Amino acid sequence: MAKREQVSTREPDSIEIGPPKLTRFERARVVGARALQVSMGAPVLLDLKDPTLSPIDIALMELDEGVLPISIRRALPDGTSQNIPLKWLLHPEEERKLRGKKEDS
Repeated sequence: MAKREQVSTREPDSIEIGPPKLTRFERARVVGARALQVSMGAPVLLDLKDPTLSPIDIALMELDEGVLPISIRRALPDGTSQNIPLKWLLHPEEERKLRGKKEDS
């Protein structure tokens, strides 16, 4: 049996791997996973006025509001990866401003 390489995970203050926004593939994955959770009975994180919404509509609303406590893991071919909070990818301009303030201090 081959020896498995150790995977290192980065937890920096800024996005180092990939684009500074949520890709369409990541968006689809997050919405699909959250819709499955909602359909299986997970609590909804928003106050809904229309109780007849589909789980996909609920997941899209939660994503747009930025209330999902999810991180996106982006990996490189060399085995390193980075966990990026979803809110950083939803609002990249705010993340850049925060990074600039940290560098100034």
